[in-house]
Amino acid sequence: MKTIKPRLYGASPDELKAICEQLELPRFAAKQIAGWLYNRFVSDIDAMTNLSKVARERLKEHCELGLSAPLKVSTSTDGTKKYLFATTEGEYIESALIPDGERMTLCVSSQAGCRMGCKFCATGRMGFRHQLSATEIINQVISIPERDKLTNIVFMGMGEPLDNIDNVLRALDILTSDWGMAWSPTRITVSTAGVAKNLPRLLDESKVHIAVSLHNPFPEERKEIMPIENAYSIWEVCDILRRYDFTHQRRVSFEYIVLEDMNCSARHIKELSRLLDGIKCRINLIRFHRIPDSPFYSPDLERIIEFRDTLTKRGIQTTLRASRGEDIEAACGLLSTAEKR
Repeated sequence: MKTIKPRLYGASPDELKAICEQLELPRFAAKQIAGWLYNRFVSDIDAMTNLSKVARERLKEHCELGLSAPLKVSTSTDGTKKYLFATTEGEYIESALIPDGERMTLCVSSQAGCRMGCKFCATGRMGFRHQLSATEIINQVISIPERDKLTNIVFMGMGEPLDNIDNVLRALDILTSDWGMAWSPTRITVSTAGVAKNLPRLLDESKVHIAVSLHNPFPEERKEIMPIENAYSIWEVCDILRRYDFTHQRRVSFEYIVLEDMNCSARHIKELSRLLDGIKCRINLIRFHRIPDSPFYSPDLERIIEFRDTLTKRGIQTTLRASRGEDIEAACGLLSTAEKR
């Protein structure tokens, strides 16, 4: 049976210290290793030149970096790129790179597959395969050629981030800590379908922006397209959000895929106003991107703009998100992989 070596990428300072102690290396070597990993993004242990040759040999014998390059990249006509990665458990995940003027956003995955089962999402049709480790989450950021040009990261790829809360928080710690990659939390957004039991942990243990997949303010109607409503009501999620301050640097937004004859009527507008009362937020409207055998359709653009403008008049800041990467199935709700088949 193959022995699995500890992976250096994804390790915290305390874990690196423990590795150094186990290998009889000086404790200060942990700080040096962290610098090579999260500041210089080293791809070879031998490149850690301020460690002794003996230290490097022990690290190579007992550990591995944990990086893996993308297997494939698809490029859209609008410049969006979709990267395919293999996971340690024999599955595949996708990440989407979205350039937009001076912004370059990477949409990362947190699970292989997803157990939420949202009816409008291609990933949900895959079912749940396994959790991604912090190493596999961070690898999506570090292993792409555009790494040094990234301005924003969104956890809106495959999987439900709050269903993998421990590894997502660990990845966020690496991304934002001074000992890690030192990103500002204001450059990172974590999306959730509404796993209410883990939402307070994300809010208390990080300072990143929050995006909630809403899509319908009526619980009975939301259940039809988002089974998570059976476990956690969107009203419960909003009650939690009301306890937090979103008036300064931290933002909360609500993602809303507009579906023909399903969630964009006058009564939906009225109920959205009730649901979001007391929460300083915005709604991002998203055009539905067709997936095979789907019964859903997007309204025409004029209807969506009318919906947006009516919400805005009600005092809810509402924007229409531009559709990107649809031709390579990298747009919202389309990330899925048939690579294993």
